[in-house]
Amino acid sequence: MSRDLCVHTWPCSYYLELEKRWVPGKLWLTSLSLKFLTDKTGDFLVSFPLADIIEIKKEASNFIFSSVTILEKDHVKHWFSSLQPSRNVVFHIIEHFWRELLLSQPGAAVEASSSTMTKGKELTGLMACSQKRLEDAARVLHYQGEQLDSITSSLDNMESDLDVADRLLKELESPSWWPFNFKLWKMPSDTSSKAGSSMASTKALGKEGIVIKIPAVISQGTESHVKPGRLTILVSGLEIHGPNSLLLHRFEREDVDDIKVHTHYEVSIRQRFIGKPDIAFRLISAKMPQVIPILEMQFSKKIEFLEDALMLRSTGTSSPAEKGYSVWQAASRPMDCDRQREASSGSQDGRLLQLQMSEPLISEEDTQELRQILGKLKGLALDAEAELERQDEALDGIATAVDRATLTIDKHNRRMKKLT
Repeated sequence: MSRDLCVHTWPCSYYLELEKRWVPGKLWLTSLSLKFLTDKTGDFLVSFPLADIIEIKKEASNFIFSSVTILEKDHVKHWFSSLQPSRNVVFHIIEHFWRELLLSQPGAAVEASSSTMTKGKELTGLMACSQKRLEDAARVLHYQGEQLDSITSSLDNMESDLDVADRLLKELESPSWWPFNFKLWKMPSDTSSKAGSSMASTKALGKEGIVIKIPAVISQGTESHVKPGRLTILVSGLEIHGPNSLLLHRFEREDVDDIKVHTHYEVSIRQRFIGKPDIAFRLISAKMPQVIPILEMQFSKKIEFLEDALMLRSTGTSSPAEKGYSVWQAASRPMDCDRQREASSGSQDGRLLQLQMSEPLISEEDTQELRQILGKLKGLALDAEAELERQDEALDGIATAVDRATLTIDKHNRRMKKLT
């Protein structure tokens, strides 16, 4: 299936230079190309790849009508006007996808123009995608381990504070003629400052736990006002930045109420309130397919895939596992056909052998690259397993420390009630 997925469509008009008139229709933006579909005939009047675009500008036709002009490599200029919901929205989204395509790997433009790809290259791409997913999961696991270590140190500080409280209670429970020590009364304030510093360090650690950053086109409230910005996924939440890296809003992990995946490239994030308007952002990004699996992992109970996104997930374009299955199935299909032919007639063995020798399924270069990627995947999996075992031990220690602290606090509360 083609990777040229539809990102968005807008009602607009296209100017026909030869006939000197405007044609109503819809502007289609896909991940790799830009098309114009006429309302009258339902045919694509214009279609060109994003890689061939030289310039995108905002202009005015006849000094009145606001338009978006696109200049191709052959110096062919296209005029689009009457854009809905607004010219700025269409301009920012098209410019974003065009820039991201140009800034992506050098083979992206070539891949957009040529649909043929060897099975070895497809397998290498799938394995590289799996490696990136595993690296993202390992990064999240690493920051989770650091947070567990911070919780352990905070519990140790709490135990030391409880020891101080125990000594103070012993002093209060002693006879009235027993002299009190001034230093003992000062120790709780020192320990509280230590606890505050540990909590501050924990918060700072969560803020620095960046998982991924992607550029995006952001809208808040109405869709007619958009601005370029950035989405940052943290271990502890989400951050949305506007132009000039200005922080628009920070969602803590527990503050996010729902995330809706509208398409392969568009999501919306919302935080509900009672008695005041909700905080909601809508984001479109060319790199959103890299972010959606991470959001699904962090907010598994709050994410919702809408109809268009579910259709994309059901196809092989959005699921690496299904892609891998289809490629392996395609690689094994010639072998099954050969077996059937061999069973039907044995005279074709020589011809099949020559075919296999002349056209190998995977080249030697692809085999070497696959071997390297598999080695990295194995190392990442072993490191993740070791980290999970360490975190399991840390969680057991945290559970024991919490139980011990709870019992001590209950005992101290009973002793304080006797004193009052």
